[in-house]
Amino acid sequence: MNILVTGSSGWLGQFLVPRLRRDGHRVVGLDPAPGATTEVVGSVVDRALVDRLIREHAIQAVVHAAARHKPHIETHDNSEFVAVNVQGTLNLLEASVAPASTVDRFVFTSTTSLMISQRIRDGKGGGAREATWIDETLSPLEPRNIYGVTKRAAEELCRLFNHLHGLPIVILRTSRFFPEEDDMAHAIVQSSENTKANEFLFRRLTVEDAAEAHVAALDRACDIGFDTFIVSAMTPFAREDCRQLIADAPSVVARYFPEYRQLYARRGWTMFDSIDRVYDASKAARRLGFVCRTGFKQVLESLG
Repeated sequence: MNILVTGSSGWLGQFLVPRLRRDGHRVVGLDPAPGATTEVVGSVVDRALVDRLIREHAIQAVVHAAARHKPHIETHDNSEFVAVNVQGTLNLLEASVAPASTVDRFVFTSTTSLMISQRIRDGKGGGAREATWIDETLSPLEPRNIYGVTKRAAEELCRLFNHLHGLPIVILRTSRFFPEEDDMAHAIVQSSENTKANEFLFRRLTVEDAAEAHVAALDRACDIGFDTFIVSAMTPFAREDCRQLIADAPSVVARYFPEYRQLYARRGWTMFDSIDRVYDASKAARRLGFVCRTGFKQVLESLG
């Protein structure tokens, strides 16, 4: 296929573009920042450029991973989030359904962040009695910042264009796969490597698995038609664990992985005292046929 990948110079794009090319696809990478995986330097906000790329390269599939992300909140105006995350998405969707377009599938990289309301975010410190179990049925969605609000709006545009035009669209709400530290409360106590290892229990995946999820979405989009999936390492926890996860997370982890305490002790690592949310990626396994290769079990094996 001829595939347009936006955000191709980003962390995901650096892994996804080569992965698609290994499968024999012709990939056009679009990003404002030059890079080895970017063929065209430009922005999704430029409607004329988007139209031209889809037309001239006979694009058959779009992977829209470009976005203003959560860290940009401190450095960019709200209007830029709207321009890139909302208008940029609209530009791609309209170009994809234009009369001369050859696009027959669309994959949108969204985020689990839009599912975390301020109530959930404050839950652990605000007397929550149990961890929040998060799957695709969670509602209402009340994003707590401009990043989440604009990604949610972009998802609604995807839903609308599928409804109006029948364009097959798969939305992937990815959990954390970026290399930077994000949770400073945990970072104060645990090292970056320790923090990320812990997060594989409930809210993290590798960037390689994130890329593979997009490959699966491209393969299945036309059969699925439209759907939204949480993409994260499969949690070992069950809903019944949520109360104890808030009160004593290390004991719950030890129940599933008795060896973890010794392996962690060798490195001077610790487990989070409390876990306030769990992402359930089982729908992606059932309907998309995708399961992350790396989870907490594999992390522990690498420590042995």
